[in-house]
Amino acid sequence: MSSKFFSEGIINWYQQHKRDLPWRNINDPYRIWLSEIILQQTRVEQGLPYYEKFVSRFPTVKHLATAPADKVMKLWQGLGYYSRARNLHSTAKEIVKTHKGKFPNEHVDVIKLKGIGEYTAAAILSFAFNKPYAVVDGNVYRLLSRYFGIDTPINSGKAKKEFYALAQSLIEGFPPGIFNQAIMEFGSVQCRPANPDCIHCPLHESCFAFRNKRVNQLPVKAKAAKARNRYFHYLVIRQNGKLFLKKRTANDIWKNLYDFPLIETDKRLTAKKLMQTKEWKNYFKGVKAKVGVVSANNRHLLSHQTIHARFYEIELKPGEEMKGKSLIAVSSKQLKRYAVPRLIERYLERS
Repeated sequence: MSSKFFSEGIINWYQQHKRDLPWRNINDPYRIWLSEIILQQTRVEQGLPYYEKFVSRFPTVKHLATAPADKVMKLWQGLGYYSRARNLHSTAKEIVKTHKGKFPNEHVDVIKLKGIGEYTAAAILSFAFNKPYAVVDGNVYRLLSRYFGIDTPINSGKAKKEFYALAQSLIEGFPPGIFNQAIMEFGSVQCRPANPDCIHCPLHESCFAFRNKRVNQLPVKAKAAKARNRYFHYLVIRQNGKLFLKKRTANDIWKNLYDFPLIETDKRLTAKKLMQTKEWKNYFKGVKAKVGVVSANNRHLLSHQTIHARFYEIELKPGEEMKGKSLIAVSSKQLKRYAVPRLIERYLERS
């Protein structure tokens, strides 16, 4: 079958089966950009309430640009991949500063914006400005790999050029915004990763994977590097009904979020061994601290690393001071104002 048959097929399917989502049937580049950033690494069902909260709190790019960073991070809390929120906020400021609050409509300008790669730029330009830039996300990789029988590992450098060139050829002659929505939706809903509904797929007769019984073998993905293990020992320090937090400022996971004072080690340590470390002694030098409950190991999975966390409940006597540690004493009522990683949020929910 021809490429035209494929493109017409997914568009016809989309017109009948598309989901009613708030970022569709609009041409506001700000809201389209916001939805695309939220939906990176996030399912629609999970991202939808976040999108609605952001639009309600920050209805325009100017509102977002002038918002305090902590409020942006707090609103993002729970979505993960927090660099997305930091980049979102930074880019909003750049748009206001450089483009006078108007989202740019040329590829050369859009691609320069922080946190916007080729996929997001193509989505914004096609949905908001109807420009012919093809989108290629995980759903598109899977659909094209199965339909056209492409064995190139989708996480390889070669795949990016190969799949983009194919998608770009398929968009020619069709409305860019509609085509891109259709190919993404078809891959997400119809050509699912597991158990796709091939029998009711309008393209199954011409699909390479279906005809050759390779649906479960495509797309091909090169073996990922082994996840890194990290060992976190959180000091849950309480005093006079307040809890001590510390802002994460290093270029690491969860930057600009708040967590507890932390000692990281390169292997598992017992509580006794941890209390003998230089880091522990430096934290509590000249301070009378009473160590209470020590939690079991909490395993927290991230994309390329696994966190093994233990929490040490510590009570400080009144009048004692944690000097030079850049800690913030927070009451239980104030705690909800601070954006924290999901690992910390779960611990607080159990406490």
